[in-house]
Amino acid sequence: MTSKTILNDSHRALGARMVDFGGWDMPLNYGSQIEEHHQVRRDAGMFDVSHMTVVDLRGERVREFLRRLLANSVDKLKKKGKAIYSCMLDEQGGVVDDLIVYYMDDGWYRLVVNAGTRDKDLAWIGRHAAAFDVDVVERAELAIIAVQGPAARERVLGLVDAADRDALAGLGRFAAINVRSAHGADLFVARTGYTGEDGFEVVLEQAGAVALWDALLAAGVKPAGLGARDTLRLEAGLALYGQDMDESATPYEVALGWTVSLDEGRDFIGRERLERQQSDGDARQLIGVVMDEKGVLRHGQRVLSDAGEGEILSGTFSPTLGKAIAFARIPAGDAGQVRVDIRGREVPVRTVKFPFVRDGQAQPGVLD
Repeated sequence: MTSKTILNDSHRALGARMVDFGGWDMPLNYGSQIEEHHQVRRDAGMFDVSHMTVVDLRGERVREFLRRLLANSVDKLKKKGKAIYSCMLDEQGGVVDDLIVYYMDDGWYRLVVNAGTRDKDLAWIGRHAAAFDVDVVERAELAIIAVQGPAARERVLGLVDAADRDALAGLGRFAAINVRSAHGADLFVARTGYTGEDGFEVVLEQAGAVALWDALLAAGVKPAGLGARDTLRLEAGLALYGQDMDESATPYEVALGWTVSLDEGRDFIGRERLERQQSDGDARQLIGVVMDEKGVLRHGQRVLSDAGEGEILSGTFSPTLGKAIAFARIPAGDAGQVRVDIRGREVPVRTVKFPFVRDGQAQPGVLD
């Protein structure tokens, strides 16, 4: 049975084209995916991400538990409200899921995990939490609205109680704060996102989600669907679980080595495999590619390189760049000349550093 977020009727009233997304009835677009993409890059757009799973972890040993569970180190979190991005690994170093963890209090941390991995994640977390006497509580009553773009923070600030406005305005990146809306709703607002633009992700009780959505609409924030979210995140060089990573890849093979903390004395799940990969230097590599010819790069296409054969993972037409872009995974080594097999024809592509787009502009070398 398909699940629906509390904003489902709001999407339909706005003329959204709805699709099944991991068992959820979600908006693909509200008319034009391209216009929604540009709206976020140039002004402000909002996404219903209430299908994401919020999990609260509580207990005296919760930090100790997370030091075991995550490849990144929660010891980095010194101030309440601060967050880190991390992968949660299996014993072979494969990515069970990628997530954000917030330090709420000494005995309380909050995770936000992917919708499609909800059941697997809850089972995995619960299995390992038991030994640390940590309570795992899914917060299914919460909704999440992401407001992204150069004008996003200003628009949200205008809807917050005046007494909380200065504190929210001063919120740093990858941090969260509890504030109240101008209408009295409690909001957990994080300066995070999945588009490469600045903005907030707002977590609140479902009962207040429609009112906040409507207030954002009235403030000039346009709705955006899954289509724009995907092109935005790929331009920003952000990986997607299930497309670019899963249990078959380690963080080093998803260009997420920067999220791995091999800090001394911390025996996190999957560490042994990562240390072996780092020592041997044989981890497959994730590269960014741009195709100057007309056409679209798609998941599963064969990639030929001097390092060996690989495949396209995420691929799309970039509205900002006007070209096809993609992530590809190939063996370790010098990639050299890279080609993509498109219907039996080897099409040359350029390897580039990602993100492809930053602050709404093509990065150096992307359009060469």
